[in-house]
Amino acid sequence: MQNLFIIKLHHIDGHIQTILLAEYADKLLLLDGCCRSDITLLRNFITQVLQRPFNDLSLVVVTHMHPDHAGAANKLRKITGCKIATANVSGQWYSGLEGRLMHLTDIMLARWVAKRMKKPRVNMWYSSQLIADYKLNDGDHLPGFSEWVALATQGHTDRDLSLHHLPSNKVYVADLMVKVKNKYIPPFPIFYPNRYRTSLQKIRALAPKSLILAHGGEVNLTEHDYQQLLILAPKIPKTHWRSVKAKLFRSFRF
Repeated sequence: MQNLFIIKLHHIDGHIQTILLAEYADKLLLLDGCCRSDITLLRNFITQVLQRPFNDLSLVVVTHMHPDHAGAANKLRKITGCKIATANVSGQWYSGLEGRLMHLTDIMLARWVAKRMKKPRVNMWYSSQLIADYKLNDGDHLPGFSEWVALATQGHTDRDLSLHHLPSNKVYVADLMVKVKNKYIPPFPIFYPNRYRTSLQKIRALAPKSLILAHGGEVNLTEHDYQQLLILAPKIPKTHWRSVKAKLFRSFRF
């Protein structure tokens, strides 16, 4: 009989984000798709630290398509045979010419973050297209991992997911917020401000025991923290193109 209960949720320092790997007796769950450059790190952790075959990796959830959340997913599936789950949103996030330009910009932003963190320069290129094996709606249990529930927490993009571990009442919120100098701020970009506020309210209403951030570790937010996030959340989209236009406007003002 399969063991359906988690042994341990491992927090691994990835290239620019925390890697969350849920260990079970007979399989492994990766809570997000990492950076492309994290594949070797992940393989070494599974095969050397856990002393398990790399193909014990059964499912990778991609919470959204940014380089540090989707960068390794396609290659991990090719290497290990794992399945990929995403939000049930039609189309590709990086679609059309504008999408391809945004894909390049997001890779450059990830490299900039890595440089600020004094990380070595690595190959962060990954495909802008991802075909999921499973598409998850809000409230769906993860295939093969029924103690985890997918939550739609859009705003950062149109397909953000958070993952709620029911037995512990902990929620991996990916980039719903980031921790900078012991303060919580909204991520960049935010394409859908209204959806973002709704997502914050949704997580707050769950009253989780703790939140796990992709950038900031496991934390406990107070009511004041949520209120500050709502105050800081933009009223209009805060995106790459709007930022470029604002900089150009400032540059050409007389």
